Amino acid sequence: MINKLCIIGIGLIGGSLARALRDIGHVREVTGYGRSVGNLRQAVELGVIDRVEVSLVDAVRNADMIVLAVPVGGMAEILDQLGPVLSTQAVVTDVGSVKGSVVTAARQALGTRFTQFVPGHPLAGSEQSGVAASTPDLFQGARVILTPEPETDAAALARVQEMWQTIGAQVATLSAADHDRILAASSHLPHMLAYCLVDMVVRHDDHRAILECAANGFRDTTRIAGSDPVMWRDICLANREALVAALRQYRTDLGALVEAIEKGDGPWLLDTFARAKHARDGLNKKN
Repeated sequence: MINKLCIIGIGLIGGSLARALRDIGHVREVTGYGRSVGNLRQAVELGVIDRVEVSLVDAVRNADMIVLAVPVGGMAEILDQLGPVLSTQAVVTDVGSVKGSVVTAARQALGTRFTQFVPGHPLAGSEQSGVAASTPDLFQGARVILTPEPETDAAALARVQEMWQTIGAQVATLSAADHDRILAASSHLPHMLAYCLVDMVVRHDDHRAILECAANGFRDTTRIAGSDPVMWRDICLANREALVAALRQYRTDLGALVEAIEKGDGPWLLDTFARAKHARDGLNKKN
């Protein structure tokens, strides 16, 4: 049981976590803190949180679980504010899509209290954002990756694992470096491709005609281009080394595809498409 949960940044992820924990009675009190007072008030009206605090000090007072659900680009600032007021009883975790930069910022900001920090990333969400989009079943069956450091307190790690497992998530652990490399290919790269494809189309003189003819293939491929641009700008900058490597690999493979089409190399195209279809069919079966 979490006595007091403090969520810093009440959006889709933070709001869904609060809803899930409240629905199963695993938390007694939920407080929220963030920059948008209107969003926080909406969270209270929706019953996602019990109380809004206008200062970080008040928000985290007596909290035994603190969840940082702000964009990756805002983590360092929040951690700097949290460091001087973090109590010994509190466990801190985050939901950021990049772990290396967050771990570095936490180590610098929290000092000896860094042992209380458990880096995390739930692989769940949608192109929608804001607390109004939150739902209590968002994490059912979803994978949550934790990236504990050697200094991470075992009891703190266990508490965060229990929190996620209690609401139906599957918890796995990776190093921060492995997480960032893997997510660059599996999550960050697809978002870049979706953004670039939509942007390429809308810059065409006849983009209206193209969009009017957009069927499910285009809509499915570009759905995630509706995600928060600020969040994804921050992810690009925070994970740029691994993401650039993935983008360069994709550029190389895309060049090979262009060449095959130019040459009319049917066997190469068929082999490539068949291999991709086989892999994608396997992913469908796992889901």
